[in-house]
Amino acid sequence: ADEIMQQEIRPLVAVDIIEQLHRQFAILSGGRGKDGAPIITFPEFAGFSEIPDDDFLNVVTYLTSIPSLEAASIGFIIIIDRRRDKWSAVKASLTRIAGAFPGNLQLVFVLRPSRFIQRAIADIGIKLYRDDFKMKVPIIMLNSVSDLHGYIDKSQLTRELGGTLEYGHSQWIHHRTAIENFAMTVKTTAQMLQTFGTDLAETELPNDVQCTEELLSSHTDHHGKLKDELKLAVKQGATLLTCIREPVTRSANSKLSPDELENVATVERLLAQLDETEKAFDQFWTKHHLKLEQCLQLRHFEHDFREVKLTLDNLMETQAGFADIGDSVTRVENLLKEQKHLEEKGQEPLEKAQSLALHGEQLIQNNHYAVDSIRPKCVELRRICDDFTNETKKKYDILGKSLELHKQLDKASQWCEAGIYLLASQAVDKCQSQEGAETALVEIEKFLVTAKEHQLSNPKEFYNQFDTILTPEIKANAQRIVQKLEDVQEMFDKRQVSLKKLAAKQTRPVQPVAPHPESSPKRASPKITRPAAVGMTWAAALRLTPMFCPHGHVCFLQGLIKKCISKRQGHIINELIETERVYVEELQSIIEGYASEMDNPNLVHLIPSALQNKKEILFGNLPEIYYFHNRIFLKEIENCIENPELLARCFLKRKEDLQIYEKYCQNKPRSEALWRQCGDSIFFQECQRKLDHKLSLDAYLLKPVQRITKYQLLLKEMLKCSKNSEGTAELEEALATMLDIIKSVNDSMHQIAITGYEGDVSELGKLLMQGSFNVWTDHKKGHNKVKDLARFKPMQRHLFLYAKMLLFCKKREENTDGHEKTASYSFKNSLKMSTVGITENVKGDNKKFEIWYNGREEVYIIQASSVELKNTWISEIRKVLTGQLEACR
Repeated sequence: ADEIMQQEIRPLVAVDIIEQLHRQFAILSGGRGKDGAPIITFPEFAGFSEIPDDDFLNVVTYLTSIPSLEAASIGFIIIIDRRRDKWSAVKASLTRIAGAFPGNLQLVFVLRPSRFIQRAIADIGIKLYRDDFKMKVPIIMLNSVSDLHGYIDKSQLTRELGGTLEYGHSQWIHHRTAIENFAMTVKTTAQMLQTFGTDLAETELPNDVQCTEELLSSHTDHHGKLKDELKLAVKQGATLLTCIREPVTRSANSKLSPDELENVATVERLLAQLDETEKAFDQFWTKHHLKLEQCLQLRHFEHDFREVKLTLDNLMETQAGFADIGDSVTRVENLLKEQKHLEEKGQEPLEKAQSLALHGEQLIQNNHYAVDSIRPKCVELRRICDDFTNETKKKYDILGKSLELHKQLDKASQWCEAGIYLLASQAVDKCQSQEGAETALVEIEKFLVTAKEHQLSNPKEFYNQFDTILTPEIKANAQRIVQKLEDVQEMFDKRQVSLKKLAAKQTRPVQPVAPHPESSPKRASPKITRPAAVGMTWAAALRLTPMFCPHGHVCFLQGLIKKCISKRQGHIINELIETERVYVEELQSIIEGYASEMDNPNLVHLIPSALQNKKEILFGNLPEIYYFHNRIFLKEIENCIENPELLARCFLKRKEDLQIYEKYCQNKPRSEALWRQCGDSIFFQECQRKLDHKLSLDAYLLKPVQRITKYQLLLKEMLKCSKNSEGTAELEEALATMLDIIKSVNDSMHQIAITGYEGDVSELGKLLMQGSFNVWTDHKKGHNKVKDLARFKPMQRHLFLYAKMLLFCKKREENTDGHEKTASYSFKNSLKMSTVGITENVKGDNKKFEIWYNGREEVYIIQASSVELKNTWISEIRKVLTGQLEACR
């Protein structure tokens, strides 16, 4: 039933009855009556009576629906052309039109049959049957088209009816079809836009970036396709309009018929409708697209907010974990470094947070729809940034105070130790005289002045000044040092009292006099006048002279002395460990920041050609040195913090491992030459910039040479603190080992500079000594003049003493590109140690000695720069010769 209703309601269109229209049994030519009534013509059509009723009704209904309502309300004029037909055809036509014409009728013109008989029959028939036709309008029977012209102007009639109106049925059908198609297109397009608009309005905005991007892309694609459809529809309408107006365009004299003018108006109206629809759609799409873009902006903002917030929360959590304020200067300095590192680590997230907050505020300024969601997040970001900055400042303030406190405590402690050393170092025997006592008093007074320089005159200032940041542990330490200060001050006070008594006392020489027989003493006389042992210190004297340290302070002083020595050892080991850690970090930075970067494909183009494939020359065995110190040596010396006596064993145990420095130092000249050639390349500048090093690579490549010489200095300091104590022998052995390694390294660097020696120096045994000397030669086979000259003019020679050979070389120094001079040693002569003899003293100069060859056939008089150097060489040569004799036995 619904389908039938829809079929009845839907108006007919040309395409529905295209076949019936093409039969042309009825036409709407476009002509009008004098009052504007539309004219429908029924041309001569042989099978008119055979046309099915439905077809006839459809065609007539369609034709009457085309003129405007205004024109149709005037009434239609029907012209029935039956000039070649019979009366029966006229009758049938009138009957059908009367029974089925759907519109208002104004007039019916019938062009009667032209043949005489048929015309007569028609005249009679019309009179007889007029009422049967049931028409309420006049039926005018016409004999010819001339009669018709009396009613209708010729310009409104087609050529078939003697008029001038241009009409082509096929073109008319084509125009009607095109107009109706265009109307359908306009309607469909409007419906599509409306449907799309409804879908957009009902779409829920996604909650994540990806879905929002997909939705925006999908809607934009759909919008693009609909815009293309609109453009096609507008183009279709414009083309159709051009076709309808084509006769007028072609000829200025042509005019469009009223129906054609109505067609033009219809198409223009449809185009206007399209334009309005497009504008409304564009306006809606602009708002919707803006909302989608804002939604995407919001989702990006929310996503970035979550990421930044998580990073900031972790940062704040890490910062909150930095509650320690340190218990020593070293610890506080490390904490400050950690705080600095955290601050640097937080710089990027803070900048991102500030940037994101700024971006959020820009969204708000651009009238974003989600202001209520964005603004609180911006406030939150800025709050966290401010909190982190403020907390960082507080941490720095607290750690700064803590550092100041511990530095003052350390100064106070060092002052105490220095004071104890001063008291302990004052020899008792020297203080027995008035002059000695006064000198000791002056020393004490000078030292006590330094208390004021270090602001230690009021020890309790420490506690009072820093009470707000002190932990229970640091309070206890501060109180202990304050007590120590008071104890030391008390010791000074008592020492001053004793010394003042001695200074005031008039001492006289005591002569041994035999006692009178009658006066035998009842108790032994104190042996005050007995001289004390030379060099006896207060520490020793306290046991003999309690007047200097009453009330049991002897033990306290001895304990403090022992404690100070132990603490000093601790300072030395701490310095060793701290500098070792820094050294390992520097080695790591060289390997990762320079050596590894030479294999970085992104930086290969910056490496100069002279440096290609020469990484091992530039860096030597630096990776081997780094591995040893990082994995082995650093860990071992860190274990010595609690047990300083183990330090010497570390060096003795790793004696062979430390020989790796010899290889590094031997390569150093080659490395330096390569650096001079390539050091100013962009590659090294870029690596230095990334590492943020203030010095260039060559300064860091010198670190291993500097480090290997540093150990012996620290061992010497340890020995000073460990004289005559357990572990001293091991420390002395460790020091000797390190000095031997340094000598070996130094000798090897000279050895590699030997030139002109045809043999292999590695076959000469161990290099024992090397150095520069004045040398005179005396050859028995030589010319007398040569001998005389040789005796008076010494040669400058650099000697290399090996286990098997003694080499004589001439030292040459060359400048290299404005850098420091590079030494080389040109080989001149050699002596096998198995065939030489030695004369230890030469008459007239205690710095000379002789080395002779083949029973003094060749004699070399060698002059050292000092007697000590001469004796060292003689001792070493004697060892070699003695060793050879023992080997022969």
